[in-house]
Amino acid sequence: MEPCRKGAGRLRLAWPGLTRSRWSFTGDRKAVSVDLGSRKLEISSGKLARFADGCAVVQLGDTAVMVTAVSKTKPSPSQFMPLVVDYRQKAAAAGRIPTNYLRRELGSTDKEILTSRVIDRSIRPLFPAGYYYDTQILCNLLAVDGINDPEVLAINGASAALALSDIPWNGPIGAVRVGMIDGEVVINPTRKEMSSSTLNLVVTGAPRSQIVMLEAAAENVLQQDFCHAIKVGVKHTQQIILGIQQLVKEHSVAKRDVQKFFTAPEEIVECAKQIASEKITAVFSDFNHDKISRDEAINKLRLETEEQLKEKFPEAEPYEIMESFNVVSKEIFRNLVLNEYRRCDGRDLTSLRNINCEVDMFKTLHGSALFQRGQTQVLCTVTFDSLESSVKSDVITTVVSGIKEKNFMLHYEFPPYATNEIGRITGINRRELGHGALAEKALKPVIPQEFPFTIRVTAEVLESNGSSSMASACGGSLALMDAGVPISSAVAGVAVGLITRPNPEKNGDIEDYRLLTDLLGIEDYHGDMDFKMAGTNKGITALQADIKLPGIPLKIVMEAIQQATVAKREILQIMNKTIAKPRISRKENGPLVETIEVPLSKRARFVGPGGYNLKKLQAETGVTVSQIDEETFSVFAPTPAAMHEAREFITELCKDDQDYQLEFGAIYTATITELRDIGVMVKLYPNMTPVLLHNSQLDQRKIKHPSALGLEVGQEIQVKYFGRDPTDGRMRLSRKVLQSPATSVVKTLSDKNSIVMGSAIPESASSSS
Repeated sequence: MEPCRKGAGRLRLAWPGLTRSRWSFTGDRKAVSVDLGSRKLEISSGKLARFADGCAVVQLGDTAVMVTAVSKTKPSPSQFMPLVVDYRQKAAAAGRIPTNYLRRELGSTDKEILTSRVIDRSIRPLFPAGYYYDTQILCNLLAVDGINDPEVLAINGASAALALSDIPWNGPIGAVRVGMIDGEVVINPTRKEMSSSTLNLVVTGAPRSQIVMLEAAAENVLQQDFCHAIKVGVKHTQQIILGIQQLVKEHSVAKRDVQKFFTAPEEIVECAKQIASEKITAVFSDFNHDKISRDEAINKLRLETEEQLKEKFPEAEPYEIMESFNVVSKEIFRNLVLNEYRRCDGRDLTSLRNINCEVDMFKTLHGSALFQRGQTQVLCTVTFDSLESSVKSDVITTVVSGIKEKNFMLHYEFPPYATNEIGRITGINRRELGHGALAEKALKPVIPQEFPFTIRVTAEVLESNGSSSMASACGGSLALMDAGVPISSAVAGVAVGLITRPNPEKNGDIEDYRLLTDLLGIEDYHGDMDFKMAGTNKGITALQADIKLPGIPLKIVMEAIQQATVAKREILQIMNKTIAKPRISRKENGPLVETIEVPLSKRARFVGPGGYNLKKLQAETGVTVSQIDEETFSVFAPTPAAMHEAREFITELCKDDQDYQLEFGAIYTATITELRDIGVMVKLYPNMTPVLLHNSQLDQRKIKHPSALGLEVGQEIQVKYFGRDPTDGRMRLSRKVLQSPATSVVKTLSDKNSIVMGSAIPESASSSS
């Protein structure tokens, strides 16, 4: 008997009694189809990536995404759920080659990171408590048709891959994108439909019509329309969930036995309650505490309690001691809210913290504002630059979303000192990118479509105690109005929290709950939801719901939207006291945009050989020149002084090129300035740029060099003017035609015309005060 043999693609033992591998070349592909309106969503598994714990391929139209799930069987040393989600856009999936130097996929793009975050937020709440095992979800684009969106497919793929694996996970979930076109709700709209949609909402639903995650950008959608869209979206997620459950049933999936769930033992928790519950309650009931002092008091109690617990339970592991205190602290905090309707800073459940707004912080900035809400403080600045500075999308993002560039951006920064910490200042992290994208979504609908500048808003969090992304939206709105950007309406945002009491008799049901307006950092930490919503007085522009529970009922989401709407309007009233509408004109030191009319005949002179003159103009004055059409150029200057320098440069460039109004068919006296092999260079007037009179136009006879006619530099000759070449604007002159017997009169030159700097773009759009 052979001790071992090769079979089915890998080496395996062949001793009698040992289990044979289930791997095979043919595989056991199974698939389900889900009807979503007029199209079918197909979910399949069993053919690709069979070494992964779970793999699913989701296809809609000709767009297909493969998602794999792998989780280690040995626990991680980290004291949290170590889940990593990576969504990667592959150029090959769209039939393209990457445009970078190496012609291959490099680091993650912003779009990939934001999509990864949406997938993470959709699946993380359904992992069992204490499951601290490294888990990785990889989403690969197999094919993109440019019509159907692959992002929502990736969420459903992650759900299917986890459900089909042996990884402990309380799914499945389903996700759809909801659009709104002419007031009608559209499920999973195509790219073309999205271009005319006023709503871009991603809904992730759990069984029993519960909601796990919401992510939305909207163009001032009314509250009732928004709520209707969520309800329709949740209804369609249930069909996807049923499809995945059917696939799981066909595969007969059994979940693995986990080595250990990292939860606090009951006896240690009870002991921690006896030791510290009264002291913790006293800290959370002291309304004089601020963020720092409250944290210090709780940390002091933590150290004292952990020392006593270590003495009583010397064999307990460190995480069990730490987690026991966390459980007690969290339970006391939540019970104060649930039973006594009392928050740790003394507010009732619907009250806002004190809000203070300032604008025009620094005169040299194009626009600035400071927004303070309680102990959350954000400094926002606005910067204008040329339209050439707009963000250019990568090739795959352009294929998928159709967005080639954007001239409005918001960048969010969260330095470590904002929470009294130290840390390395490196590149932007995923959290900063996500918060900035949310605040950008909130403000984008009010930005004017036709604006002559690229706008960059920076939101730097100087102090943080909850809801800094919504404070960035408020501060950004104030800064835009201070900068004189004609936004259609002011925007405000607020975060709403949730604390629930589970029903002990029905697993997964909520017995009681409280919604908290204007969330504190500690309320977010101990709570069950961070529900951020922004908008104008009229409607909603952005929404993001991070839910820690495996799902919450629609009723709670609807109440949260209503509570956030009331708070949003209250914040807008406070903001309007500082600045109610955009400034009529921008600041004096702001940038300018002017146009230059360059006749076709002057374009070569203006641009210079190889663009030399334009490059010199931009290098010496700091302006940016871009061509609008054949005879019009746009000049962007960062300051009025730079525009003044540019005007002087252009005047100097063109002063020796005063073109006279020439009459077609007239005869002029030309002076030879240079002899060339192909002809002579002539001037019709002293300060004119010499033009070529070709050998073929010098004489009736064919000549190879002008010297054959006895022509010399400085000699005057008669030429006839035949207008300008329509392609390059060069003068067309001829001496040959004058050798015929017809007589003509030599014309006198008059009426100068030159390159002219146009007026600035109208004040309402671009000019500075």
